[in-house]
Amino acid sequence: MTAPSRDDLKSIAAGLKKTALLAGLNDRQLKRLAQLALVRNIPKDSSVVKRGDKGVGFYVVLEGQVQVRKGGKNIARLGPGEFFGELALFDDRPRSADVVTLEPTKVVVLSRWEFWGFASNQPEILRVILQTMSRRLQETDRVPSL
Repeated sequence: MTAPSRDDLKSIAAGLKKTALLAGLNDRQLKRLAQLALVRNIPKDSSVVKRGDKGVGFYVVLEGQVQVRKGGKNIARLGPGEFFGELALFDDRPRSADVVTLEPTKVVVLSRWEFWGFASNQPEILRVILQTMSRRLQETDRVPSL
C-alpha cells in the first residue's frame, strides 16, 4: 500500500464521493479523507480480505471489480464507487465475508484509527454514515446465511 500522490488526491476524493457511505461529505472533508487513505493495487484473483480475519479498515473500489463471498456463495459484485468493510470502522470483530478481485483492482483503504481521528470532531458525519450503514445491513440481512 502506498500513500496517495498529490496527483491522485483529486481522483481519490472523487472516488470517495461516489460511495453512498461518504456522499454526504463536502469537498474539503473528502480531500482530508483522501489524504489519510492508502491506495492498494491488487492483481486479478487475489484476496482483499478474508472471512475471519480482524477488520481494521474500510475499502472503496476505485477501479476494477471484486466479488464478496460468504460460505462459498457469491453475495455481491462491487465496482468503482462501491465499498466494503465499513463495519471495521466501528468494531474490530472478524471479517464476515471474503472479498476477491475479479480483475486488476485499485482500492482506497481507510483505517479505523485514521477515520476516527477525522470524524471525532465532526459528529454530523457519523450520523450520515450510520444511516447508510443501517440501510446496508438491512439489505445484507436478506441474503440467506449458510
